[in-house]
Amino acid sequence: MVKPRILQLVDSFDDGGSERQALELARLLHDGGKYEVYLASLKPDGVLRTSIEDLSLGEIRSYPLKSFYDRNAIAQLRRFVHHLSSSRIDLLHTHDFYTNIFGMTAGFLAGVKVRIASRRETNGMRSTAQRQAQRLAYSFAHQIVANSESVRRKLVEEGVNDKRIKVIHNGLNLQRVMAPVNVSREEAFKALGLRGAGDGSNRVPKHFVTIVANMRHEVKDYPMFLRAAQRVSKAVPDVGFLLAGEGQLQESIEQLAAQLEIAGSTFLLGRCENIAQLLNVSDVCVLSSKAEGFSNSILEYMAAARPVVATDVGGAREAIREGETGYIVGSGNDELMAERIVSLLRDPAKARLMGEQGQRVVAEKFSSRALLQNTEALYEKLLARPIRMGNDSDRKNVRTGSVSVSQPAGASPPSRP
Repeated sequence: MVKPRILQLVDSFDDGGSERQALELARLLHDGGKYEVYLASLKPDGVLRTSIEDLSLGEIRSYPLKSFYDRNAIAQLRRFVHHLSSSRIDLLHTHDFYTNIFGMTAGFLAGVKVRIASRRETNGMRSTAQRQAQRLAYSFAHQIVANSESVRRKLVEEGVNDKRIKVIHNGLNLQRVMAPVNVSREEAFKALGLRGAGDGSNRVPKHFVTIVANMRHEVKDYPMFLRAAQRVSKAVPDVGFLLAGEGQLQESIEQLAAQLEIAGSTFLLGRCENIAQLLNVSDVCVLSSKAEGFSNSILEYMAAARPVVATDVGGAREAIREGETGYIVGSGNDELMAERIVSLLRDPAKARLMGEQGQRVVAEKFSSRALLQNTEALYEKLLARPIRMGNDSDRKNVRTGSVSVSQPAGASPPSRP
C-alpha cells in the first residue's frame, strides 16, 4: 500500500516554541510509519536542525525570503510549487504566520489535495497588513489547526468558519524535562554555567523562581516578571530569579533588573540547552506574557512537577487548574503575581502537591502521544474525503498558470525579518 506523502513546512530550525512543536510532530509522524514524511523550511539554519538529521527524511529544501512581494519571493514560490508537484505531496501542513502565507499559496497553486494551516497566537505580534495577508492564506487552507480554544475563538472573531478550525493542543516529549537522577541543587546550578549570588558571596540562593521565554518580543513582558521579582525579593529572603531566553531585549532586561536593585539575584541564562536541569533547581515557574496561543513553557513547567504562576492569556486556563496546579493572574498585575509566588515559596508542601498534580495533567492531556493521535486522526479524515474549497472571494489574483500573488486590498507588503 502506498503511503500518503505529507510535507511539514517550518519557518526555521531556531529554538522556538513553534519550531520545536513542528519538528517534534515530524518525528512522531515519521516514527508512526503511516506516512511518507517530507520536511522543508524557509530558513535553512538553526540549532534544532541536528535534532531531525537522524530521521533520513531526504533533502530538506529551504526557500529563504526577505519579503513576500519581491522577485525573490516569486522565484522561491515557483521552486516550492514545483517541489510539491514533482514530489506528489498529498498533504501540506504549515505551522506559523510566515509558512502559512508562503505554504498555503504554493499548495493552492500546486493543487495539493489537503492543505492545513496553523495558528499559534492570539494578539500582540501582528500588524494590520500581516493579519490581512494571513486571512488570505487561510482561504487557501482546507483546515486550520489552533493550538488552544482561545486561539479558535480568536479565529472565529476574525471571520473564519468554525467548521474549518480544529483544536489540537501542543504535545510535550516528557523525556525533555526528566530530572537527572542523584544530582544536587548545587551541582545542577553549576551545570547551568552559573556562579553564586552577585553580592560576592558566591552562595547558591535557597529558592529559585524561573521564567522561560524568548527575549525577542515585547509581548513576553519581562518587565512584569522583574517587577514581581522585586516584590518577591522583599518578602522572601535568599531567592534567585532565573531568566532563560535570548534576543535583542536582553540588554534592556538587564538594565531594568539593575534599576529595580535585583541584579545581584537575577541570572540571565541565554538559550538554555538543558531545560531539565533548569527546572530541577526551580521552585516556582512563571509566564508573564501579554498574549500567547498555548504556551510550551507552561507544559514544560508542569511536566517537571513545578507549580505555575501565569498570566491569563491564550490557553493558560486550558492547562492550569486554578488553585490545583498553579495560579492565573491578570496580565500586568505584578502585585498579585508576586503574592502567588510568595505563597508557594512559603508553603513548599503545597507547591510540591500542585507540581505533582500538574505533572499528571500533562501526562494525560498534553503528551506527544496525544499530539500524534489527534493529528493523525485529522489527516486521515481529510485525506479520505473529497475536498472542495470555499471562500473564493478571498483569493484575489492567484493564477495557477503564472504564479501571480497580489496582496490584500489596502495592505502594505509585510516584510520578512
